[in-house]
This record gives sequence, structure tokens and C-alpha cells, in this order.
Amino acid sequence: MTEPQIRFDDGAAYERMMGVWSQLAVEEFLGWLAPAADQRWVDVGCGNGAFTELISRRCAPTSVDGIDPSEGQLAFAGTRPASRIARFRQGDAMALPYDDKSFDIAIMALVIFFVPDPAKGVAEMTRLVRAGGGVAAYAWDMYGGGYPWDSVQSELRALGQKIVYPSSADASRIDEMRRLWMSSGMTDVETRQISVQRTFEDFDEFASISLNTPSIGPIVRAMPPGEVDKLKKRLRDRLPVDANGRITYSACANAVKGRVRK
Repeated sequence: MTEPQIRFDDGAAYERMMGVWSQLAVEEFLGWLAPAADQRWVDVGCGNGAFTELISRRCAPTSVDGIDPSEGQLAFAGTRPASRIARFRQGDAMALPYDDKSFDIAIMALVIFFVPDPAKGVAEMTRLVRAGGGVAAYAWDMYGGGYPWDSVQSELRALGQKIVYPSSADASRIDEMRRLWMSSGMTDVETRQISVQRTFEDFDEFASISLNTPSIGPIVRAMPPGEVDKLKKRLRDRLPVDANGRITYSACANAVKGRVRK
């Protein structure tokens, strides 16, 4: 089932559900990019500003622009320390409100599978970046089991529930990412996988977060209480628990980078 309307409008809730995962992945992502200092960055689909914050703190940028369609996410982004140097604005990834060659680096972090036309989104990022500049993205491997809540989705499917995927989930495949970057005319295109782990204090913490995401929460809330109990039991049986009751769980993202042709 494909659903184009998955949206994240609550910046604080996103921070709890996905922000931690995102920051774990982006540490490795930025290390792989190894960007120079004093660059002009644009964070396309900046959401609640988690990645924008890391750019500001770690990459010594000349400037950082963040753009996102959600007013709620942008409002949260504006409360971060990065907002002192970052400029946030509302906009569409397929029609970015900037002049050609305005930036040195354009990034999409966990966004490309939400863009209705990923090729158009990549073309827009390429348009914004100067010759020789970088364009990069990473996204959870939706069909390769890399999504942070893949275990919950698997158990929901086993119980006969239909799973909602982002509208352009195919764009999370590593081969498709490479194709999109190559088709845009970029050079030096590289891809890689990024694996991260997150620890939850106990099953209750895992369940309170994973069962309330924008894609999973509506399914769970529509299930009869007995079915929800079955789901939780299946998850308890499935998830690894250490001697202190903690759950350490893995996720995997695919990443791509390239340079705008000179």
C-alpha cells in the first residue's frame, strides 16, 4: 500500500520518534561527506532542524538555509541554537525558492522518499549548487529492512494489517539513488550504507515511541485492544533484551553523494 500523505508536523514529537535515529545516522553521514569549512549549505526537507543543527555545530558553514513544507516543524527548528545562524523558510523540494548556483552543498536527510517526484527534487538541488559543489542524501532502506521500526511493520503485516509506505519509497533503494544522481548529470557519484543502533531503556519505551509514529500510530489505534496485545506480545518475543531489560535495535540507511558537473 502506498500513501502519499505521511507528514511530520509536530517537531517535538518527531524529535522523540525519529530525531534520535536521524542524529545517529547523520554523524556517520557527515564523516563520509568530509565537507570543507566555510561552505554555503541548504538543508532540503530540514524538518525540525536536527540535521541543520549538526551542520551548524560541526561543519563551520558560512551559511545554512533550511527549507520544509511544515510550519510546525519549522517552528520547532526556530527554537534550536542553530537558528542563530540558520535561515528557515517554508517551501517545496520540487520548486526550491532560490536562485541557480546559490549554494556549495545541498542535502536531503531522510527526505527523498517523501518527495512525490524524486528526480525533480534531485534536479532542483543540482540547480542550486555551484559547479564542483556537492549534492548528497541519505534515506532509510525501506525495502531492505533498514527502517527503524521495521520490526513493528513486520509484525503488523503478520497480523494482516496493511502498511503505509512513503509515496516514493523506491527512492530509498541504493541502486535507485545512484541512478537518480547519475541521471541528473552529476560526477563522482558514490553510494554507501550506514548502520546505526539505538538503545531503549525497556520495552515500554520502545512501544510508546514506535507504536505512535505517523505511519504506524493510525494503524495501531484502529486495531481492537486484543489485537494490540497480540502485537505487543509478538514484539516482546522478537526483540533482543539484555539482562537489564534494555533493547538495542539497529537501523540501516542508504546514502549517495555526487558533484555538480563543471
